[in-house]
Amino acid sequence: MTHSEPTPAPVTAPVAPAPLTGLRVLDLATLFAGPLAATLLGDFGAEVIKIEHPRRPDPSRGHGPAKDGVGLWWKLLGRNKRTMTLDLSAPGGRTTLLKLAETADVIVENFRPGTLERWGLGWPELSAANPRLVLARVTGFGQHGPYAHRPGFGTLAEAMSGFAAITGEPDGPPVLPPFGLADSIAGLTTAYAVMTALTARDRTGAGQVIDMALIEPILTALGPQPLWYDQLEYVQPRTGNRSPNIAPRNTYRTADGSWVAVSTSAQSIAERVMRLVGRPELIAEPWFATGPGRARNADVLDEAVGAWIARRTRAEVVDAFEKAEAAVAPVQDVRDVMADPQYRALDTITTVDDPELGPLRMQNVLFRLSATPGAIRWAGRPHGADTEAVLGELGLTEADIAALRAEGAL
Repeated sequence: MTHSEPTPAPVTAPVAPAPLTGLRVLDLATLFAGPLAATLLGDFGAEVIKIEHPRRPDPSRGHGPAKDGVGLWWKLLGRNKRTMTLDLSAPGGRTTLLKLAETADVIVENFRPGTLERWGLGWPELSAANPRLVLARVTGFGQHGPYAHRPGFGTLAEAMSGFAAITGEPDGPPVLPPFGLADSIAGLTTAYAVMTALTARDRTGAGQVIDMALIEPILTALGPQPLWYDQLEYVQPRTGNRSPNIAPRNTYRTADGSWVAVSTSAQSIAERVMRLVGRPELIAEPWFATGPGRARNADVLDEAVGAWIARRTRAEVVDAFEKAEAAVAPVQDVRDVMADPQYRALDTITTVDDPELGPLRMQNVLFRLSATPGAIRWAGRPHGADTEAVLGELGLTEADIAALRAEGAL
């Protein structure tokens, strides 16, 4: 059974129409990468219609902690989206999606390759319905190749890309991130790909297909590892918090049991840190003049910095580093983040009024635009909340909708 409550009013009204106002996106994807891309588009004004299976909602609704039976991750991932149900494998569902495609600019999907084609909803059918459509296909391994039909998740991308191999202590096992890193990077990249394809459409008048594989964007984020291997056969090892390129670079425990992170990517910063911790004589060492030289002597530098920090509280360390114009940051958990004055100044964690749960604090839109800012208009809506409204806008009558329900398509 679907809900039919009205779309909630905007939480904050943008100064001017948001930059993607007028863009219509159909979000057919589940879990994280594809839906995140649609969320990012919705944050800046796109009308996003989240289409879920009538009996199998997006699993993100049940992922992680819930309050009063309402999944909290969904409140973030589903924000600024209207929600409707549709079984794309049913004849009525297929017909209805094609009608929706006629009105859309973008479709985001993450079914295994061949699934849409099996339902008669492949690119030939979708582009025939709307030649200007952009179809973003987000999968674990891409649309072709020997792994294309394998089930793919972010964890596999984090393992395959080389990320896990370089993460962790030198004598420890490879380490996976405790959050959706590969999915998040792919979601950001997919939003960028969509805007690139839409810009091309402005010139050519034609849409196209985006083939996004989770295993690729994270590999780009890892930097020049393939180039290093190609030219030097160099394989980056696990180094924990240390870097082979600079030192000191680590986390250090303070006197009050907290932690701080120190980075000395610039030579001038490294020199300021050594003066601050009372070891200026190290600056005169020949090896101190370069980042790799300092990295080879990380034990000496870590002992100097760590001993100084261990005698002071976190607040004292951060204050002293700030006065010395050296680079430091407290290692914060979510409690610290929520109270951090810099995040507060930026409104990075903002409050959204939600009809189900009341005021919610969540991450704000991804960046600030001075003239056409984005906004969180509402948090994630109940399953199927806007089904009747969306279908009515398509011109379907109450009898048409009842017939789709009887078929099981809604």
